[in-house]
Amino acid sequence: MDLGLAERVYVVTGGSKGLGFATAAALVADGARVVLASRDEKNMAEAVTRLEEQGAAGRAIGIAADLSDPEAAGRLAEATLARHGRLDGALISVGGPPPARAADATDEQWRDAFETVFLGAVRAVRTLIDSMTGEGAIGLVLSTSVRSPIAGLGISNGLRPGLAMVAKDMADEFGPRGIRVFGLMPGRIATDRMRELDEVGEPAAVAQALNSIPLGRYGDPTEFGRTAAFMLSPAAGYVTGSVIAVDGGALRSL
Repeated sequence: MDLGLAERVYVVTGGSKGLGFATAAALVADGARVVLASRDEKNMAEAVTRLEEQGAAGRAIGIAADLSDPEAAGRLAEATLARHGRLDGALISVGGPPPARAADATDEQWRDAFETVFLGAVRAVRTLIDSMTGEGAIGLVLSTSVRSPIAGLGISNGLRPGLAMVAKDMADEFGPRGIRVFGLMPGRIATDRMRELDEVGEPAAVAQALNSIPLGRYGDPTEFGRTAAFMLSPAAGYVTGSVIAVDGGALRSL
């Protein structure tokens, strides 16, 4: 199936590794151009090199950006338009907050996470939408904590559901312009972040979590990336305001 991604241009934040990189790879594999954003310039440069080695020569660039910086999203939009003359959408992925029970997290941890995970994402969406040159799509990488709390991730449990409702609100607001806004809820995907969480978790709890996945395994980042690329593409043109689980069936709620 032709996803209609050829020559379309997308910003991918958190694009140097994990779910962001997997999405960027899926986009360029179908002919899109991507602008990767990451706080770490070295990781970002390596990510662009990896994409070029996979056949994306000339179709991927990297820009250093920290979404907690109020000016970062604007710089991303300006650089994208200056390079490509168009912006068709974005995947907004930011690093998860530190593990902690909600009551144990400090005020500083809550504030830092709010600035990056919540406000940084909201600011990026509204700024990039203002710079989009036509119809398109914005995806927010959330978490299954949108629908069910995850033990030991109290900050995520608090912030991610709010972002899901922001996505639905913005889908209503920008739908008349032909701009779709949606959320993706990754479950246990084999990223560096997932491995770090497993290392600090109780072995019995990790084993129980694996056993609760109907497919019986962790997801591969490429599986998430292909899902995200489809949702960002014109092929998913009638899907907006949805929050979609990519979790191997682990969520038990509708």
